[in-house]
Amino acid sequence: MKMKFLAAAFLMTAMSATVPTTANADGPAQNDGLNATLWLQSSVEYKANALGTYRLGTLMLDAALADKSWTAAPNEQMGDFAGKPPAIILDVDETVLDNSPYQAWVVIDNNHYHSKTWGPFVNTMISRPVPGSLDFIKTAAAKGIKIFYVTNRKAPLEPATRKNLAALGYPVDSSEDTVLTRGEQAAWKSSKKSPRRAHVTANYRVLMVFGDNFGDFVDGYKGTLAERQALYEKHDAMWGAKWFMLANPSYGSWESSTFGGNWRMPSGERRQMKLDALQAWKP
Repeated sequence: MKMKFLAAAFLMTAMSATVPTTANADGPAQNDGLNATLWLQSSVEYKANALGTYRLGTLMLDAALADKSWTAAPNEQMGDFAGKPPAIILDVDETVLDNSPYQAWVVIDNNHYHSKTWGPFVNTMISRPVPGSLDFIKTAAAKGIKIFYVTNRKAPLEPATRKNLAALGYPVDSSEDTVLTRGEQAAWKSSKKSPRRAHVTANYRVLMVFGDNFGDFVDGYKGTLAERQALYEKHDAMWGAKWFMLANPSYGSWESSTFGGNWRMPSGERRQMKLDALQAWKP
């Protein structure tokens, strides 16, 4: 009897060590974006973070306007720019427009981003304002600051993007192209945004840049974790003063940097490399 008890106990221990505890066989499929998308859609913590970021930018506006040596594009703002009219550059997705319904579909359907589904979503024009962004942009525009939207949405999606922004009340200039999409010009085919920032700085003094991804500020966003950290530290003085980062735990270059940007790698291998990148406490 004692041997049977020990054998049963051993079997139960082995089963508990091998059976996943995160979901049973009848539970929902696992998707890496669940908690992040839930946070973006439902948490007051996200709303407070976004609102606070834009309110900080609002507090900095007058100082940025008054200081003619002020620029938020140190790598692109060349020559004597003191007399140029002021401008602000903002990314669109998850910086100005909230696309979390698309990310929610990705999670619920256990799917992934693809241009074949992203384009139709953009064309529905149902993206919503990121908290704080509309008030900030209206305040800046009222002070005579030109608003530029520098987005990696591709050129064919610009009409829907402009309509979505305008329908929500964001200023979209009709006399000058202020929605600068990827591939719109031959030099803008890359996801790197420095050529488009340079396009803005040719005629404007850039006061601030807003984004949710490292690549909205620098071109070295596809580097290794160590390279990204070094580049972040190099621009330490910019954060919260001239560069304003919105929180986006749902997607971005932070994720792909853990597996070398190789999206063709099997999902299980990518997940393992992300786990390997964690700095864990060991009891």
